[in-house]
Amino acid sequence: MEGVGGDTATMASPVQQRANEAWRLYQYYLDKTTPHAVNRWIGTLVMAGIYCLRVYYVQGFYIISYALGIYVLNLLIGFLSPLVDPELETSDGPMLPTKGSDEFKPFIRRLPEFKFWYSMTKAFFIAFVMTFFSFFDIPVFWPILLCYWIVLFVLTMRRQIAHMIKYKYIPFSLGKQKYGGKKAYGSSSSSRAD
Repeated sequence: MEGVGGDTATMASPVQQRANEAWRLYQYYLDKTTPHAVNRWIGTLVMAGIYCLRVYYVQGFYIISYALGIYVLNLLIGFLSPLVDPELETSDGPMLPTKGSDEFKPFIRRLPEFKFWYSMTKAFFIAFVMTFFSFFDIPVFWPILLCYWIVLFVLTMRRQIAHMIKYKYIPFSLGKQKYGGKKAYGSSSSSRAD
C-alpha cells in the first residue's frame, strides 16, 4: 500500500516541477515589465482594442463587455481611492492632510498602479478568450446595458470627485514639482542701465 502512494507522489513531482519552472519564468518576465509603465499600458490598450474589434465583428458578447466594464470601473475606483479613507477611519497610520497646516503625507493608493494594470490586462485577456465560447453569448439589448453603464460611471465618478474635493487630494502626480525660484541676476535686459 505504501508503494502505491509513493509512486503517485513521484509521478506528480516532474509535472509539479515543470509548473513551478513555468511560473518562475512568467514571474521573471512580469517583474521585468515593472519599470516600463508606458509600454505596459500601450500593450493593454492594444489588447483592449483587439477585444473591442472582436466584439464588433462578432456582433455579440455584450454581457461580457458589460461585466468587463463594471470590473474596470471597480478597479478604477480602487486606483483613485486613498489607502486609508479619511471618511471611514481615524487611524495612526498614513492619512491625507485635511488642513493647510497639516504636514505633507504622500498619496498612497488602495490599488497600486502595477496591480491596476495587471488586473485590467488579465480581465481583457479573459474576456477575449470568453468570446470564443458561444454559451457566453447571451442575447441582450445592448443599448440598455450601455446606458446603464454610462449612468453608473457618471454617478460613481461624481461621488469620487466630490470625495477628492472634500478631502483635498489629487491621486495623480506628473513627476516632481518644479518651482520657478529666483531669476539669475543680469538675465533680464530691462535691469541694465544704459
